[in-house]
Order: sequence, then structure tokens, then C-alpha cells
Amino acid sequence: MPEEPKANQRLEIAHVLFIDIVGYSTRLTDEQQGLVDRLNQAVRSSDEFNKAAATGRLKKIPTGDGMALIFYNSPEQPVECAVEISRVLKHHPDLPVRMGVHSGPVSAVTDVNDRVNAAGVGINVAQRLMDCGDAGHILLSKRVAEDLQQNGRWRPHLHDLGEVEVKHGDRVHVFNFYTGDAGNSAPPKKLSQARPEQPSAVSLAERAAPKGGRFSICVLPFVNISGDAEQEYFSDGISEDIITDLSKVSALHVVSRNTAFTFKGKAVDVRQVAGQLNVSYVLEGSVRKAAGRVRITAQLIDGSNDSHIWAERYDRDLRDIFAVQDEISHAIVDALKVKLLPEEVKAIEHRGTDNVDAYNLYLLARQNYATGFESDARRNEAIIRLCRRAVEIDPNYAEAWALIAMAEMLLRSSGSRGGDGGLAAAERALELNADLAEAHAVKARIFSEEKRHDEASREIQTALRLDPESHQVNKCAGLLKFRQQQIEEAVAYWEKAVALEEGDFGSSGLLITCYTALGNHEAARRAAEITLARAEKVLAHDPNNGSAMGHGSDALAVLGQRERAKDWMARALLIDPENVTMRYNFVCALANHLNDKEAALEMLGPAFETMGIGLINHAKIDPDFDCIRNEPRFKAMLAGAEARLASDGGGRSAGNT
Repeated sequence: MPEEPKANQRLEIAHVLFIDIVGYSTRLTDEQQGLVDRLNQAVRSSDEFNKAAATGRLKKIPTGDGMALIFYNSPEQPVECAVEISRVLKHHPDLPVRMGVHSGPVSAVTDVNDRVNAAGVGINVAQRLMDCGDAGHILLSKRVAEDLQQNGRWRPHLHDLGEVEVKHGDRVHVFNFYTGDAGNSAPPKKLSQARPEQPSAVSLAERAAPKGGRFSICVLPFVNISGDAEQEYFSDGISEDIITDLSKVSALHVVSRNTAFTFKGKAVDVRQVAGQLNVSYVLEGSVRKAAGRVRITAQLIDGSNDSHIWAERYDRDLRDIFAVQDEISHAIVDALKVKLLPEEVKAIEHRGTDNVDAYNLYLLARQNYATGFESDARRNEAIIRLCRRAVEIDPNYAEAWALIAMAEMLLRSSGSRGGDGGLAAAERALELNADLAEAHAVKARIFSEEKRHDEASREIQTALRLDPESHQVNKCAGLLKFRQQQIEEAVAYWEKAVALEEGDFGSSGLLITCYTALGNHEAARRAAEITLARAEKVLAHDPNNGSAMGHGSDALAVLGQRERAKDWMARALLIDPENVTMRYNFVCALANHLNDKEAALEMLGPAFETMGIGLINHAKIDPDFDCIRNEPRFKAMLAGAEARLASDGGGRSAGNT
């Protein structure tokens, strides 16, 4: 006989966000798992997701190729979460995701494994809405849209698509939600097919700026055709600066540098890029630099039909490079018939320096930073030398001062350099440009080491306000929250840092620590898989990289590959025995995941003899060390390290693991 319905089973009105990966079933099995892991990572980077989870007002239901997120407080929650996820996914054009949102009744049910799950019309309709969309779409039910229309913040982003027939002959009224940097403004193909009498051949340019004329553009990395791979830094620098210039124009939405550079070195189809990123236009070009001359070609292409809107070749003396960059930016603005505000004209023409030699040195240093790893002392010394020479040439070059500050701070973490940990350089940068987010982030880390927590919090909040999409700023914010033992908040920033920069294995390694401390072993395992994959990618072309082996061995230990983890440690210690942060991460693996306290303490001894105050402060609160914290040897080594620093004058440091 069928089971009688339980009298106490209760319906609740919930607010559901349904998510899936477009084309999931056509992917190979190993690709499918990787896509799901990356989607989970993007979802966990959402502040709204983390706030709801922290208060216990969120239910998460995996669906194989996606998930349903059930919120209970407000219909704004799933939409806010969808927008945050969409913004992160703009950096991952190869991860096509669609979303649907509905408010409706949901009830608790018990599945075959005796786990409490959820079902109901609220979930079913959210899924039907999602099924109407293509990659990038955020589709809302009429009920949700009517709730949001009461708030002026949401109203401009709601676009009525009318009714459409869905599964089982039901009809739903669909609204498309999109902003300049989230969602997909194109009409869903299913709706266009359902209404053949309505014109569907709307250009991408028209779709991206339906109101207010705000166009969207992706600047692809300019190709280095100098015949010298060492000139790559220069072509990358030109591309990055054009992205920065165009981002200052309020009438343009510009795809971020991190997203655009995922296409670097690849043969691309411009229409496909435009479709993946939901942009109107694509700028591509090439750079040849030789014998004091530079030749730059650039072309602006309409993403809807692959036609050239504008193209030009510049053959100039290298010292005219700034003028060429200005001309390219102004030409794009003119081609799109965008009117610049007076302050935007000034912003585009402001470059930090007017000296080409200083600029060239800074580009070299910036390339070193972007392609290296924080604990690489030789890299940090090289950055300082390059930027010091740049500020000798132009003492008012704020960006160069900020990069000096970052490198000096990181060197102090290894104990290999004295000084003020970059504070003077950071303050000089801010004297010259008070809106430089990275300089505020460096100051925040330095203040944190001095236990000036209120000042550190103010600095990092300023940095986040100035550039919330900065990988460096989010990474710094995560570290500050961790040091303040606000682990759940640290998770949100590190998840975002991991999503913003595909080469960052350090932040994903620190997520292993956070999720283990929070008791979320499934999430810790996912973080370990990401860390290992990224570390292996680095080691494939740099097999002696101690930083990658440090975080990678910890990931291997979490994943149960004990012998391989130990092999990595043994090899790394032969190659780079003085690498303090590498040893630190080996201790985390040994103490917390390999259950070998004696080996952990042996490994920690030489590290405590040289580490700076940044890592020492980290060790004091690191939950990975909780299992050895009360050991007499640990206490003695910690006390000895603190006494050494006191005798050295207690120099500042801002170390990171």
C-alpha cells in the first residue's frame, strides 16, 4: 500500500535558483567532472550564497549537471546570487551556464538514501524557466519580476519576453534579466523559434545596448610578431593598457583582462568569442617592436557579422607609444559614436608616466609578477630592481611604487630582506594616486601584521571598493579575514580569487585549510583537486617549482595519495631546501592529513629559524597546526622564532603560505 502522507509535512514559499551547464551531456566523462567542479567553485564565490549558507537559510540540491539553490528570506537572494555567479563566469567563457529563478511552494521530502531533500512547484517552474535559456541567460518568472519591479535597483534590468509553452503544455511568463556585466541580453533561441513572425535577427550591438547606448567590447591579447619571445611582455602590456583605457569610458562595458587573456595564443573565431562573452565588438591586433621602432596593427570587428568597423596600422618611433595607445582608444570611441565626458578624456590620457623607458621597465616587472609566484624570492628581487630603475627615471610613477611595495612585502615574508615590508613604497604610491587599489591592499596586509586591525580593514575595504574584480585585492582580503579568524568570510574572497585567476594554486590551497576547519570535507576535497591540477600544470613546464610542490603535496595528502605526497616532499627538499613557505605547507600536510606529528615537527624546525613575522603570525592561528599546537617542541620553536624577531628589531613582514 502507498504510504499515507505525513500530517506534519508543510509547504513553504521559497525562492529557487536553478542552474545547469549547457551541453553537459555531449562532453566526455572527465570533462563533465571538471565542469561541475568549476561551477561549484563559481557558486561558492558568491557573497549571497555564503551569507545564506552561514545563517542556515539555504538548501543545496545537486542535479548532476548543475544544482538547485533554495533561499527562504527574499526573492532578491537568488537573483543577487545569479548575478554574482554570472559575473564570475564571464572570466570562464568555456563554462556555459544558464539559470532560472522562481518563487513558489516547496516541501521537504526524504529520498531513497533517507536524506532530507526538497520538491514542489517552486523548483519545477525554476527548472522550466532555465530550460528556456541559452548560455549566459538569467530567466525569471513573472512572479519574481513583479516583486523586483518594486525596487528601482532591479527595474531597469527586467525585460519582458512574454509567455512561452514549456514541458507538459504548461505556459510560463518569462522575463530576461541582464545588466552590463551579467546575464545574456540576446533573446533565447527557444522563444525566437516559438515566434517566427517576430524578427529575431537583432545585432549583438543592438542587444548589448538596448537602452542608454552602452556597448560591450572584448580586447583580445595583441599578438607579438617581433620574432622574439622575450618581447611578449610588451605586446601583453599594450593589450592590458588598452583594456584599462576603454574601461574608463562609462558608455562601454569592457571584458576584464583575465577573461580576455584566456584566448591568448589560441586561434579564435571572432563571432564565437563575441557569442561566448555576449559582447558587441572584438578588438584584435599585433605588435612588432625592434630597433627603437614599433608597428601596431589593430582592427575593431562587429561580433554579429565578422565585418570590420575600423582598422589601422601605426608605424612609429617607440617613444610615440603613448600617443599610439591614445589614438587607438579614441578611434574605437569614435567608431562606436560614443561621447566622452571631459573627465574620461583626461583619464584615458593619464598613463602614470610619460617616459617610455620607465614604462618599458614597469611592463617587464608587471610580467614577472603576473607569471610568477609570491614566494619566489628571485622573482621579487627582479621586480624591485626593475621598478626601482623605473622610479629613478620617473619618481612620480605610482604603479611602479605599488609594485615595489608588493615585492618588498613578499620578500619580508621569507625573512630574506629587512626594511619596512613595503610600507614606504605603498604610501608613496598613494601620495601619487590615492585610487590605486593594489597599493591600499598592500598597506592593509602590512597593518594586519602590526595588529592594526581597524586600519587594515579600512584599507582593504577601500581597495575592494576601488576594484572589486582585482585578483590581487581579493587574495589580500581573504588573507586578512583568515588572520582575523573569520574563516567563512575568507572563503568567499579566496573562492573569488581562484575564479578570477586560473593559475592561482595558492588561494585554492588555502581553501583546503578553510574547508577542513569548517568540517566541509567534500568542499576541501574539491579545493584539493583544483590545487593539484593547477600545481601539476605549473610543474609540467617548471619541475623545480617549490611553491607548486608545497601546495600540491598538501592536495595529494587530502586526496589520499599518501606515497605520492611524500615523494613530492622528498624531491622538493633536494631541489629547494631553503624554501620556507614550501616547508610550511609540507607541515600542514604531515600534521593535518598524513597524521605524522613527529615528521611535521622535524620539518617545521628549519622553517621557524628563518621565517618572518607574517608566517609566524599565520602559524599562531592556522587550524592546520591545531593538532601540534600544544606539543612542547612546537611551543619552544615558536617562542624561539619570536625571540629571534624581537632581537632583530621586530621588522615588519606580510607573509603568505
